[in-house]
Amino acid sequence: MAEAIETCVHCGFCLPACPTYQELGQETDSPRGRILLMKQVLEEELEPENISSHIDQCLGCLACETACPSGVKYRDLISPYRSSHAAARSGSFWERIRDRIVSATLPYPGRVRLALLLGRLTRFLSFLAPGPLRPMTGLVPDSIPPRVKLAQQYPVDQPTARVALLAGCAQQVLAPEINLQTIRLLNHCGATVVIGKNQSCCGALSWHNGHVDQARKLAAKNFDLFQDPQLDWIVTNAAGCGSGMQEYDVIFSGTDQSAEAAEIAQKTLDISMLLVRLGLADRLNQQTGDQPKIRVAYQDACHLWNGQNVRQAPRSLLQALREVELCELPGGETCCGSAGIYNIEQPEIAGQLGQKKAEAVIATGAEVLVTGNIGCLVQLQNHLKTLGSKIRVMHLVEFLASRVR
Repeated sequence: MAEAIETCVHCGFCLPACPTYQELGQETDSPRGRILLMKQVLEEELEPENISSHIDQCLGCLACETACPSGVKYRDLISPYRSSHAAARSGSFWERIRDRIVSATLPYPGRVRLALLLGRLTRFLSFLAPGPLRPMTGLVPDSIPPRVKLAQQYPVDQPTARVALLAGCAQQVLAPEINLQTIRLLNHCGATVVIGKNQSCCGALSWHNGHVDQARKLAAKNFDLFQDPQLDWIVTNAAGCGSGMQEYDVIFSGTDQSAEAAEIAQKTLDISMLLVRLGLADRLNQQTGDQPKIRVAYQDACHLWNGQNVRQAPRSLLQALREVELCELPGGETCCGSAGIYNIEQPEIAGQLGQKKAEAVIATGAEVLVTGNIGCLVQLQNHLKTLGSKIRVMHLVEFLASRVR
């Protein structure tokens, strides 16, 4: 944390990049302002309670890192600070109840499914729910896909690579097809895919929300699988998970598992990066046949663009399809407002950001919106639907798998 603070020269390049500063217009809700506030708390000039609302309003989108000419590692400050000062978070009784519900539910697929089923049954009573709990009821989908049980391994003959796939938590319930199509594409490229037994949440959601103990406990359950020396890579298909896993060296810093965590962080990469390395773009480019042109917009998830520096790989895969006309989103580098559970904790700001992003998507005239993160997918589906748009929102692997022949 000290290194990140000392690197900041308060130049202000982060201000136009920060979504909350753009929405709220307050210095205290900018990266530069938050860094100063956290510095004053760490130097015991301010009480943590005095700044908790400004820290809570940070999306954690890391756009400030991309914009910063000094190379401030804001991620090394915001998540560790939240973890070390979690007890000082402001909030009403019902906000604290909401946070406990989220922490006890989202990392566990079985509990997520049960919560969604209960939410559907009681949705007509949502107006009776306390204000802080209502955003959760608004995110309950109209239908829940059937449960999909993944095999421990998906082998191929004469594999060119052996890959462990992080199965994820909420995504398994909300969109199990994403994992199935990820496996299909990896097999198509000659990779054996390993799921293993009893995978748990990667801990990223807990980490980004200041619960480091829960993050470590969840992540450590997967260490035996991910440390298999026969694995070439560990692949993720959710931007927040990949970014969190690549921060394992920070999450486990100072613990007995720090060396193992750092090794796993080094082997983790996003599905788009791995598919490029395995030659999928070349395979797609060699496909023949006349298919009608389709206009596709690509939405950069913050934890891909800023968190993992993954920008060209998804575009190169889409551009390899001759029938795709790829269009860029105006202001595409700005967060859509999902940001893990931000749209539950800060629904007003998240709603403003989501609507702006949905309007930008509509302005492209695209038929399909492609993204690489389940949170972005759900957020933009909801906002496009609210605006009356028929644009289909798909995960990158779903779209690519639908085009592979």
